[in-house]
Amino acid sequence: MAVGETRFPAMPVIEGLRLGTAMAGIKKPGRRDLVVIEIAEGARVAGSFTLNAFCAAPVTVAKEHLAACQARGEGARLLVINTGNANAGTGQIGLRDARATCAELARLAGVPEDSVLPFSTGVIGEPLPMERLLGGLSPALDALGAGDEAWRQAGEGILTTDTRPKGASVTLELDGRTVTINGISKGSGMIKPNMATMLAFVATDAAIEQKLLDSLLRETVDRSFNCITVDGDTSTNDACMLIATGRGATVASDEEVAVFRNGLQRVMTELAQAIVRDGEGATKFVTLQVQEAASREEAREVAFTVAHSPLVKTALFASDANWGRILAAVGRAPVRDFDVEQVTIDLGDVRLVENGGRAAGYTEEQGSRVMREAEIVIRIALGRGAESATVWTTDLSHDYVSINADYRS
Repeated sequence: MAVGETRFPAMPVIEGLRLGTAMAGIKKPGRRDLVVIEIAEGARVAGSFTLNAFCAAPVTVAKEHLAACQARGEGARLLVINTGNANAGTGQIGLRDARATCAELARLAGVPEDSVLPFSTGVIGEPLPMERLLGGLSPALDALGAGDEAWRQAGEGILTTDTRPKGASVTLELDGRTVTINGISKGSGMIKPNMATMLAFVATDAAIEQKLLDSLLRETVDRSFNCITVDGDTSTNDACMLIATGRGATVASDEEVAVFRNGLQRVMTELAQAIVRDGEGATKFVTLQVQEAASREEAREVAFTVAHSPLVKTALFASDANWGRILAAVGRAPVRDFDVEQVTIDLGDVRLVENGGRAAGYTEEQGSRVMREAEIVIRIALGRGAESATVWTTDLSHDYVSINADYRS
């Protein structure tokens, strides 16, 4: 059972962008599993990709094609996403198939082959069913649309073990003109991004220069998708794309950039948190706030050490106020010259740890009350400086094991 049901929001039209889906039967018949995103000429596109050394063939090709487009001063024209098969761990065959997919879609749409960027998600190590995939491209193009339903169907078309589509949208006012930012994401397991997350596609009608677009993507990804973890596994296929079609207001001045950045961060954070809320088998949504660190990286290291602890995660699932597991995880984080006397740990509104041990006023009843909640905040103050970081994670349940044990069946 997923935590904190979220509804797919209304998605305004983004001028200069259309989405289409098809049922190609890549893994299972009768479900949307192929998505095409059409981007108008003159748009700008930025990308963030997995750092996994075994990056999937579509990641390699997407990076190559994006670089080629940017070298020409252009943006990509089409994105193609399939679910059901990751096309990862497939060697030269995988690269051939990713390029063949781009070539066929380019032919159908009448655009250069290297203006098509491919994305895949699903089972690792199996070749793509190319006949079915290529057969779905024309129906996906025929289904292109710009409205709310097109966004919703695209959100459904990129899912794997997710239980629901994930979307976010904000509308901003810039110099008297309305700017829209829409986004969809997918991800439920194999979540510990090292750039973005499984897949995310965010678009705006704003006009933004390429250098600024790249910078905005890096900044907002770092404080959203790079702050979530379900199971500590970084995917081979992670990608987050940011598209600015240039059909709306220009984002250039410091004030405009600040307003736009805040709106983009909101979309990115909502999409990232939606992945955690839909984490495989998750029953708890957990916020880890680490404060008073010597650096932001130190704060992140402590937060992720606690978030990845199987003992902490299983205690959360059991609603067991075994606070010693949190203390132990904090203590083994890679922090130099740790003074445990300065550390405090709070579970919700309950102080667990201070002065090197259990807080004087703590009772098991207080801890158990907080642990029974579906949304839990753990605050850790290190007493070492003024930097902080926040990470979002889940518990670890029986269902997580079952989902992943049965994944390929």
